[in-house]
Amino acid sequence: MSLVETDWLEKNISSVKVIDCSWHMPQTKRNGLKEYKNQHIPNSIFFDLDANSRKEINLPHMLVNQKDWMQIVSKMGIKNEDEIVIYDNSDVISSCRCWFNFIYFGHNPKLVHVLNGGLKKWIKENKEVTNDATSIKISDYKIFEKKELVKTKEQIDLNIEEKYFKVIDARSKERFYGRVPEPRKGLRSGSIKNSFCIPFNLCLCEDKTFKSKKDLKLIFGTCLKDINEKNIVFSCGSGVTACVLALAYSLINDKYHPCIYDGSWAEYGII
Repeated sequence: MSLVETDWLEKNISSVKVIDCSWHMPQTKRNGLKEYKNQHIPNSIFFDLDANSRKEINLPHMLVNQKDWMQIVSKMGIKNEDEIVIYDNSDVISSCRCWFNFIYFGHNPKLVHVLNGGLKKWIKENKEVTNDATSIKISDYKIFEKKELVKTKEQIDLNIEEKYFKVIDARSKERFYGRVPEPRKGLRSGSIKNSFCIPFNLCLCEDKTFKSKKDLKLIFGTCLKDINEKNIVFSCGSGVTACVLALAYSLINDKYHPCIYDGSWAEYGII
């Protein structure tokens, strides 16, 4: 149950930990933390995607090390046995990246959910929002890192010849085919050799909820002969929308463990 609906969260809000992981593309001039402070779902905790990524390298949104993740989550007051619902107010459905992070570091996938439609749908349905600060009691979180859920550039390059797994890119077709410049400076246009393209927005309805399983099967069927394939790796610009595809694919293939190329085009496309 990767996705939960707004009515489910409203009913169960007192028994889950709620996380706001709103992150916006720089060109939008929006600030997720500022918006969170203005209004958020009651008892939710803010997860800063930029602040909670690796600082010692010049690549965006890369996973932190084990010690840092343990400290980040402990400071959020989350325990290993907690059921978690993550939402966002972002056009790129950034909650999926936080969902992936928790699964990568060993939280039970059955206990980590994304709120379908996010804050926008919650507000549209006149459900309660607040600007009250959430009380947090620091926990002692333990991690169980699953390194097999992330691919490195070396593994991506090796796979071009070996073809052990398929790479699906979540960027727009214009960026994938190199028809437009990359929004980040210092990157060439184009895509990883032999990779496929499914723009992440294809998996979403206009209101940013995920499309039906029937529609998702058709969408992934454009790249995959068998939607029960497990050796699928998702990539994008900086590791955020790759996780949208990973979650979407998990909705139609419950045996799939989300796997991404963490560096994505921000690393692979360096000139």
